[in-house]
Amino acid sequence: MPTSFTTLLYDLDAASGILTITVNRPDKLNALNAATIEDIGNAFAQAQDDAQVRGILLTGSGEKAFVAGADIAELAKLDVLAARKASERGQEIFGRIEESGKPVVAAVNGFALGGGCELAMACHIRVASENARFGQPEVNLGLIPGYGGTQRLAQLVGKGKAIELLLTADMVKADEALRLGLVNHVVPQAELLDFSRQLLTRILGKAPLAVGLCLDAVNAYYDQQRHGYQTEAQGFGRCFASDDFKEGTTAFLEKRPAAFTGN
Repeated sequence: MPTSFTTLLYDLDAASGILTITVNRPDKLNALNAATIEDIGNAFAQAQDDAQVRGILLTGSGEKAFVAGADIAELAKLDVLAARKASERGQEIFGRIEESGKPVVAAVNGFALGGGCELAMACHIRVASENARFGQPEVNLGLIPGYGGTQRLAQLVGKGKAIELLLTADMVKADEALRLGLVNHVVPQAELLDFSRQLLTRILGKAPLAVGLCLDAVNAYYDQQRHGYQTEAQGFGRCFASDDFKEGTTAFLEKRPAAFTGN
């Protein structure tokens, strides 16, 4: 019996074998809370076990946001241990996407910030609409990325640019994301889903075993860096013991500038 999801839309086109997973929290700009992350994990597990699913298209509901970030109100309640466990769980689930033997294309329709940028980077290919925006703004909250962002951003855009984006929290427009290699294509918003499906259809016309083995071989190159994820999770957890995290999240929720002290 297929699982039902409270935060996602799960739509399989049996004729093409393309599964469309839509993060569906438009009132929250599709922000990731714990329930959404678990739904994503369960949806990808179900897709891997379903022989009818040959490729996966991941997108967000509406035209404003793919995923605008994490649920800050939920994060603000975590302690150090809970934060580290949340990071490790997010890494595990996003790793499930990256390690999928079935190709995964992200159709990024708007803001992909924080956890949303991390989610897009976990996909094999990213197609962005012209209004898409990318960024890892966690330092604005006294935090670091916790779902693989420090690792995958460096893999995609290079160490120097990744460090700049992580430390400045700068937002990147779609055309700049394309130039940096953060996305594969940029298309008009109205063409985003059709273009992404056509791209996935081209891939699905190739030998499925060879496609899966290509994905596995590319991922194998980065196995030596897996320790980076552990380091990230530890750092993510440590942030939750800091005054800067409390100030950053409080300022965000109160809609005011943060006053960090370095403690």
